[in-house]
Amino acid sequence: MEIKIGIQNIAREIVLDSEQSAEDIAALVSEALAKGSELRLKDEKGRIVIVPGNALGYVELGAEEARRVGFGAL
Repeated sequence: MEIKIGIQNIAREIVLDSEQSAEDIAALVSEALAKGSELRLKDEKGRIVIVPGNALGYVELGAEEARRVGFGAL
């Protein structure tokens, strides 16, 4: 799933792919916003992205996509 994170007063957004479900990510974002704590997300390659909760502008969750198998025309 693709995740886009906008940070207040920063023009560039953070984009990462994660194996976590949309519900799990939404719960982490809600907790970070409510408590003002940091948002920690892990991407598909095992890297961890940490964003201060009080600096979050928006979080956009892409659709969960099943892995494609085989060769197909796009």
